[in-house]
Amino acid sequence: MHTLYYAPGACSLSPNIVLREAGLDFELRKVSTKTKEMEDGGDFRTVNPLGYVPALRLPDGSVLTEGPAIVQYIADQVPAKKLAPANGTLERYRLQSLLNFIGTEVHKSFSPLFNPSLSEETKEFFRGRIVDRFKWIDQQLDGKDWLLGNSFSVADAYLFTVSNWAKPMGINLEGLANLLAFRKRMGERPAVQAALAAEGLKK
Repeated sequence: MHTLYYAPGACSLSPNIVLREAGLDFELRKVSTKTKEMEDGGDFRTVNPLGYVPALRLPDGSVLTEGPAIVQYIADQVPAKKLAPANGTLERYRLQSLLNFIGTEVHKSFSPLFNPSLSEETKEFFRGRIVDRFKWIDQQLDGKDWLLGNSFSVADAYLFTVSNWAKPMGINLEGLANLLAFRKRMGERPAVQAALAAEGLKK
């Protein structure tokens, strides 16, 4: 059995979705991002010394951290589901390129917006950067349902997760028709609905 350590609405939503797409048995353990306590007691830093989610405990007891690595691991457990292209193929490297872009250019650009001590001027700079990155993603989705083309991949789960933060952080996605259509498609997937419900995020 796998165990996913998560915080509601955080980037751990991505592997939560992918585990459900993969059909793997797993349990969820909620973590407080502020206190680093797990809801059933214990210090999350004993699982991940850095104190942030996601972390995935594997059936052998070892722990894997970092969302882009976790979702690829999950995909490789069930290759028949085609959640990631096969290792060693150019398409797999394209997937890794997308995961890296979402992680470093989009996800990390949101971090300052969650910092209450930063000035509004600084936050506005990062909002502009994020909008530029979303514009690039919108172009990549032109004529495609999913980032890699016609089939859903783990990169789509990660993009959906970080794009969920746009509205609460004051980022306007209007005009990005491809991205908005993608978000609607994602929201209709049963695995996404189940993950949102499990994290208490379903309206």
